[in-house]
Amino acid sequence: MSPLASWRTALRIARREARRAKGRTALVAVMIGLPVAGLTTAAVTYDMFKLTTQEEVTRDLGAADAVLTWVEDSPIKQEPDGLGYSSETSTPGGPKQKTDADVLAVLPAGSRVVKPNESSVDMRTAAGTGILTAHTLDVTDPIYAGHVALLRGRAPAAANEVAVSGSAIDRLGADVGDTVSTADRTRTFTVVGVVEFPAMLHDHLVFAPGAMPPSIDEDPSWGQRRWLADTPAAVSWDEVQRLNEKGILVRSRAVLLDPPFIDDSVLGGGGGGVPEPDELALGGLLAGMCILEVALLAGPAFAVGARRRQRQLALVAASGGTGAHVRRIVLADGIVLGVVGAVCGLILGVAVAFAGRPFIEQYLFHARAGGYRVFPLALVGIVALAVATGLLAALVPAFVAARQPVVAALQGRRGVTRSRKRWLALGLAMTAVGVAVAAYGAWDTTENVVLAGLVVGELGLVLCTPALVGLIARLGGRLPVAPRIALRDTGRNRSSAAPAISAVMAAVAGSMALSVFLGSSNAQNEASYEPTLPYGNAMVMISPEYIGRTDRRAVDQDAIAAALRANLPTSSVLTVSSLGCADQPATTGDSPRRCGFSAFAELPPERQCPYENLQREPTLDEQKAAARDDRCDRADGTWTSGMMSTVVDDGAAVAAVTGAGGDDLVRATETLQRGGIVVTSPALVKDGSATLVVDSWREDGVAGEAKRFSVPAYAVSAAPGLSTLIVSPQVAARAGAKVVPFAVVAVAGRAPTQAEIDAANGAVRGVDGRVYLTVERGPSNGEDPTLLVLAIIAGVVALGAAGVATGLAAADGRADLSTLAAVGASPGLRRVLSLSQSGVIAGLGALLGVAAGTGVAAAVLFALNRVYADRWPAPVPMPIIVPWTNVALLAIVVPAVAMVGAGLLTRSRLPIERRPE
Repeated sequence: MSPLASWRTALRIARREARRAKGRTALVAVMIGLPVAGLTTAAVTYDMFKLTTQEEVTRDLGAADAVLTWVEDSPIKQEPDGLGYSSETSTPGGPKQKTDADVLAVLPAGSRVVKPNESSVDMRTAAGTGILTAHTLDVTDPIYAGHVALLRGRAPAAANEVAVSGSAIDRLGADVGDTVSTADRTRTFTVVGVVEFPAMLHDHLVFAPGAMPPSIDEDPSWGQRRWLADTPAAVSWDEVQRLNEKGILVRSRAVLLDPPFIDDSVLGGGGGGVPEPDELALGGLLAGMCILEVALLAGPAFAVGARRRQRQLALVAASGGTGAHVRRIVLADGIVLGVVGAVCGLILGVAVAFAGRPFIEQYLFHARAGGYRVFPLALVGIVALAVATGLLAALVPAFVAARQPVVAALQGRRGVTRSRKRWLALGLAMTAVGVAVAAYGAWDTTENVVLAGLVVGELGLVLCTPALVGLIARLGGRLPVAPRIALRDTGRNRSSAAPAISAVMAAVAGSMALSVFLGSSNAQNEASYEPTLPYGNAMVMISPEYIGRTDRRAVDQDAIAAALRANLPTSSVLTVSSLGCADQPATTGDSPRRCGFSAFAELPPERQCPYENLQREPTLDEQKAAARDDRCDRADGTWTSGMMSTVVDDGAAVAAVTGAGGDDLVRATETLQRGGIVVTSPALVKDGSATLVVDSWREDGVAGEAKRFSVPAYAVSAAPGLSTLIVSPQVAARAGAKVVPFAVVAVAGRAPTQAEIDAANGAVRGVDGRVYLTVERGPSNGEDPTLLVLAIIAGVVALGAAGVATGLAAADGRADLSTLAAVGASPGLRRVLSLSQSGVIAGLGALLGVAAGTGVAAAVLFALNRVYADRWPAPVPMPIIVPWTNVALLAIVVPAVAMVGAGLLTRSRLPIERRPE
């Protein structure tokens, strides 16, 4: 029989077997189809949201022929996309103010220009106040078609009207017909319509032209230099270069749709739209991990299927079939089931992508998709991937079946499969190489290299799993009947059990490695964080130096304090002072000449790092010496500083700005009342005193004489990273400074919620529009859900793998169950046996995964910290943080749920089967 004819026969047998064994067919199809559905969903979603050039241009330019931005009064050179430019000369403060007439003068006759403006405005929201993006444009003008759309209502036409986006309705708590106001309540607007910017589904306000409220942008003039142009003819690249001579940056529709060839050396830019090699490598590694997981899950199904058909395959061999024929029959199963899984996954993936498009637009991309479309080329590749995965999963069972002794197979006997030592050695070597590669990737901060190392390490662990299974199976001799049989079957049927255990282990190991790494990174960020106040405390700055140098009118401190008491869970509110000076008459002009003071506590000479003031980069030898010198370790916060770095106080504000309490607070207060200072670093204090250095300055550039004197000092136990200097009023007078109010601080009774913060911010902004509320909430990664998400994903995969493997083990052990029934075993034994099989697979895989993932992460972190051991100044070392919640979920909860599910879903009635004749 020719190879082609034998393949046709094998495929015909596989198709018939798929119809006969519907349960196994459905199981394998699901194992292959689910990843296909996921990849299909991703590919179709990518295609829908990957805008064409025409769609991108329309969203940016609307129906205009070009966007003109007058950036300089001298010639410029720009990139074809109009997003960047260079200029040999730059006009200080930007070009002179231009008008519509100035722009029309440089455009062809018959052109029309409109001047949209975009800025940020401070508005009252449902919870308090907030900053929203604002536009001034005529939504009904056809030139904006595709850039902005009016969904309902009408466009704002009067100065007291506004249109809002859908998300801004929720933020402002106002719909069509309601009113909204600016944060200072000086202007009120009626909501007349709902608009949408397809490229940005965020909070937007659209005002009538010329009705923009005061902007809070640092440079609102940039938006005032931008025009949309409708020209009689397309704006060519030659026309763009002509406008560049006038200092105008041009984003032309014609040039974007048909870009000219530009030498990259002109601006140093490169072409866009081509995936980076790192992105391709990352995508390939992720696809490889997906294939590995599917192959590990589907492999046992093919192994069990081949074993249940061993008599049929043995008859093929006994009738003259070769090992190649037997292999092709099993491999044909992979092709047929791969096609079935691919078709089902393809249909499911497209349906999910289309159904999920509105949610992805709103909550993930925050932009509208280009349209309902698929990615044909990617779908063809996914189908090929599914068939290849089916073949890969059937590869090992095919070779095992081809080597099966014919006589033993006809008699229904199976031998114990032993693990070969060379596979164990190869697995250990690959695991070591994977750890080394991942460590190098972490040191080089290259994510795809880290992922590659994890993949190689997981493959090595997979090769080691059969040997581990055989070793653990020997421990079942002293266990009860059901666990002993479960361990025996696991060790005997390693070709099906080991891949299932490996699938659980691979998912759990990857999740644990990333969880440990992310947890350590979060801990490092927390250790490096420099707080301004103790956790939960709030502050409103009232010093003119921070709320506006040109507006020095006083802030109503009592009203600010009352607003904080009314809206925050505070135990006390007080005004904190700092060093300052009075206004002095100016020598010229009408504006006052200001001065200021800065103070710091100086380290004792014997505690100063000798490498601090080298005025150059330290050499490698100097870095190594500094890294080993305790004087150069500033982990105690000696080097840190913040807005609250210097406070003048007699003891009343110590607790508010440092968090000190008990005897610590008493001693700090006594030191201040004796005319001393309080610091947050013990290294600054020697024999109860410290050296204080006070510098003075004036705005006209004249520096005062620095004063240095010794004062009583005490170091409080403040929050980690908090660096605050508190000086007594006596020390301030000695330095020649005055005590001036600096901020109003609210001491937290508990950490305020976001709603309370918004309400308090709205209240203080209502008192004075120049001030803002800040709340110390610690590092932002405290509520990162990534660790929990990783644990849940790994748990779902582990449960699925345990369920699949348990079902296969039950199907594979029907003959053993018949034997148990024949010797008088109770019907409940099957339920206990199924529960034990699930526990062995899920528990063993989870424990191995937790150990492997933690070990890999620990090795990577150790290597990463070792790299920085001889560098100075070095980042805070990354501690090895074990996420015990993840460990409990993966190593205890997942196996327990798998066992309970297996026990509840397994029928207790034992089967009676005939022996093959």
